[in-house]
Order: sequence, then structure tokens, then C-alpha cells
Amino acid sequence: MSALGANSITLQTPEGIRFRLILAGPLVRMLAWLVDLSVIVAALTTLGTLSTLLGYVSQDLALAMGILSYFVISVGYGIVMEWLWRGQTLGKRLFRLRVVDEQGLALSLHQITMRNLLRVIDLLPGLYLVGGLSLVLSRRCQRLGDYAAATLVTFQPRILAPDFQLIMPDKYNSLRDHPHLCARLIRKISPEQAQIGLQTILRREELDPTARLELCQRLASDFKSMVPFPPETTWGLSDEHYVRNVVDILFQPKS
Repeated sequence: MSALGANSITLQTPEGIRFRLILAGPLVRMLAWLVDLSVIVAALTTLGTLSTLLGYVSQDLALAMGILSYFVISVGYGIVMEWLWRGQTLGKRLFRLRVVDEQGLALSLHQITMRNLLRVIDLLPGLYLVGGLSLVLSRRCQRLGDYAAATLVTFQPRILAPDFQLIMPDKYNSLRDHPHLCARLIRKISPEQAQIGLQTILRREELDPTARLELCQRLASDFKSMVPFPPETTWGLSDEHYVRNVVDILFQPKS
């Protein structure tokens, strides 16, 4: 166990692809939360000034605005940021953390909302005591909000570039003829999806042929739905070749 990662878990897709997730430890999660807390306090301080001015008009209105602002900002900050940044807030991004579904599925808005609403309970009776005890005692370092939403907080170390001769052995990547679409694809694909694609290509010879075909079909369909490329770019490409091209775009350093 390290200061950054509590431990790791291995998830397996129905097709037999395994990928490892490093769970974020209590210390780094607390540091990320302190960054987010400073953002929330700064926003509340700004609105507090407006509430003070509003108090000259109506004390009751100013009080109501203050209470509503506290709830909206303290809870809404996490919901909005984790939805827009796919499981990250400013604090999580700085410390390379990300919220993911505990089964490796796509994170839903319902899960994000649930885990942030229950943060109110995790904060009880003060100084994040309930949530902190839950993190320490949990095997997967989950607070109550994570249990309810079926989520995990993972640490994402920097990924070393793989051997691209195993991915693109002197093959032409037609997708690179459209750099603006490649950039859009990079933004839309989650780190978990990228890892599944990478492991599929690197370990394709280990897969059962039927499972290999089904997995490549599913990945190619998902990638194509995110960012459609012109038909003439993808004509004649098999699903596996399409996935290989996408993995090359995601992991190959720019020349």
C-alpha cells in the first residue's frame, strides 16, 4: 500500500480482457478534497458578499439565498465537474484521480448525483469523520457515497508508451488523415475504454477467435458512434483494424 494507491483490483470483460485499476488511498483522496473544498469556499465567499448586499433589501431573502447557494455549490460542484470531466473534479485532476463504476462500466449521471448527495452524510459529525472511517475500513477504499453509487475512486499513473510495432507494424493509419476528428476522438474516449482497446490489440492472439471478433466489433461500434469518420476513410477496414487505428491515435506520441 502506498500513499497514492490503497491497492488494486482486476476487472474482466465478458470477452476475457483483463485490466487493472489502482484504487486511490485515503491520503491522496483527502488532498484532492482539500483542493475542491478551497474552490467551493472561494465560490461561497463570493456569493456571501452578494448576500450581504442583498441583506440591505431583505434579511429573510438574504438568508434564503445563502442557504440555497451553499447547497447548490457544495453539492452541485461535484456533480457538474464529475459529469463534464468524466469522473474528475479540479482536485482529482491535479492528483490524477478519477471516479469509475465498480464494474468498469460507463459512469452514469445517476451514480455521480448519488455519491455527491451522500457526501452530506460522509461529512458528519464534522471534519469528514464518517467518510474518513469508511475509507480506512473499506477493502476498496470507498466512502458511503461510493457504496450507494457503486463507484470507485482510482489513481491513474502516467502510462508508458507501448511497443507500437505490436500495434501498427508498418501499417498505414487512414484515420490520421483527419487530425481534427482524431483530436475529438481522444477527448471523447475514456481512459478505461482506451485501456480495453490497447489490451485487446496487444493480447489479441491470446483470445478465443469468437471472443476476439465480438470484442473488436463492440469496440469498433462504440468508437465509430463517438466520432464518425468519412466513409472513404474507413472503407475496407475490418473491425480489428479500426480498433488498432484508434489505439494508435490514442497512444502513439505525436511526431
